[in-house]
Amino acid sequence: MITHTTASDADFEENRPRMFGIAYRMLGSAAEAEDTVQEAYLRWASADREGIGHPGAWLAKVVTNLCLNTLTSARVRREAYVGPWLPEPVLTGDGTLGPLESAEQRDSVSMALLVLLEQLTPVERAVYVLREAFAYSHREIAGLLDLTEANCRQLYRRAAGRVAAERAAEPERRFEPDPERWQSLVETFMTAARGGDLARLEGLLTADVRFVSDGGGVVNAALRPILGREKVARFAIGVLKKFAGDLPVSVAEINGVPALLFGGTAVLLVEFENGLVSEVSTVLNPEKLEFLQRQLSHS
Repeated sequence: MITHTTASDADFEENRPRMFGIAYRMLGSAAEAEDTVQEAYLRWASADREGIGHPGAWLAKVVTNLCLNTLTSARVRREAYVGPWLPEPVLTGDGTLGPLESAEQRDSVSMALLVLLEQLTPVERAVYVLREAFAYSHREIAGLLDLTEANCRQLYRRAAGRVAAERAAEPERRFEPDPERWQSLVETFMTAARGGDLARLEGLLTADVRFVSDGGGVVNAALRPILGREKVARFAIGVLKKFAGDLPVSVAEINGVPALLFGGTAVLLVEFENGLVSEVSTVLNPEKLEFLQRQLSHS
């Protein structure tokens, strides 16, 4: 016989992946997403569950509103963050952030989009994430946020418009080579960078290449993006020498795309445009790698 408590725990666990997925996309932080899901459990445990007809909707509402509260304070923390802010990298090949079978689903957890979402208001971000990543209807979103359906439609149009405008203003960097081609391009890039071959490395970069490093003030990193072929080439050689050294390098799916792992102490994502490196992002802040390291230890 299943007790009421066991059934309640089963309902919560069934919805845990979706709650974590919503929270991560809204916050860009795996640690904060975990804390949010834990807080949702505390509320679930103390709730009068007899009046909860649809556990999934109830839990999604709790998580969404907890995220809205967190985003209000997170905005202040982001402004005080030392250097560029990047989302916490998450292994996605194991389904941690839900199915990522389509380009749209992978895009919903991409570093680039999560950075763009930082520019939305908390409620705009909530509406955008629920609609784009989880296909909630405007009526369902209205119920989760205690807003009118018309207001949700307006918020979504505004959020989607801002995201589209930001992307239109950026160079097209979303070229994804096939896995074998990606591997070959990255190996060539890494060989040149680790070998200190400046001329060879510059030849692999686009003219407007950008290098973003997130050290968070915990480790030394560039306090603003490095721009341009020569500067990025020199910086990449220095960074790999300092932080990668002789660490083993492995490839894993991070935030929906292939990425390089350096012994669990750094993550490096490389984007390409017409076969040349157009953007490099690296997360060095050890606090942002704790969730990833736990994932690696369980894999």
